[in-house]
Amino acid sequence: MNQHNNHKPFIQSVSDQPWPAKESWRLFRIMAEFVESTERLEAIQPAVGIFGSARTHPDSPHYQLAEQIARALSDAGFAVISGGGPGIMEAANKGAYLGKSPSIGLNIQLPHEQQGNDYQDISQTFKHFFTRKYMFVRFSTAYVVMPGGFGTMDELMEALTLVQTGKTRKMPIILVYSQFWRGLVDWFQTMLVSEGFISSDDMDLIQVIDEPSEVVNAIFKYYETKGFELSAAEREIQLNL
Repeated sequence: MNQHNNHKPFIQSVSDQPWPAKESWRLFRIMAEFVESTERLEAIQPAVGIFGSARTHPDSPHYQLAEQIARALSDAGFAVISGGGPGIMEAANKGAYLGKSPSIGLNIQLPHEQQGNDYQDISQTFKHFFTRKYMFVRFSTAYVVMPGGFGTMDELMEALTLVQTGKTRKMPIILVYSQFWRGLVDWFQTMLVSEGFISSDDMDLIQVIDEPSEVVNAIFKYYETKGFELSAAEREIQLNL
């Protein structure tokens, strides 16, 4: 009898726990994020994703450079995708918003609420980082990476890994402001390549460019022979991203 009573509280605590239902509804919310954002972004091509620090102030040279690059890309016919928040994200959206092509913000809900910037033609909010990151990869034909912190490094490493492993199509990955990136690129070469952790050819995935016009030219040059439309093989790759 005592043994039965000792087990009873455990059985009740498990049966009263609503976690399975919460997990099921979470899966539906994830599916909804994929469906809604895909429907809204599907027709917007070509697009360039721009990343960088949310802590960059408008008077910073990084902010101003990002705005100039985004404006140049927008006027050249590229939609610009950013994270929709402050700092470099705002600079990217602002430059595109003032240009000829759409400015897109993929906002994220954070514990300390991220405020969306005011320069978005299309604004899509995500609860989950991984669905948001998927949309960047899915709809960007190039990445422009400005100086930033952990989040920027996370986006950069994810892009490099996906392209390196063939899980997404190859695309230009451009690091802007060489003074900031020089140490990291040198470390890639002296440590990762020399130790055999990456091949020397993997360094060709990265371009370091400082001038806005050169960023635009590099993207056009990359696609001048193949065009921006996904091939049948690339579409298949994207379906398995």
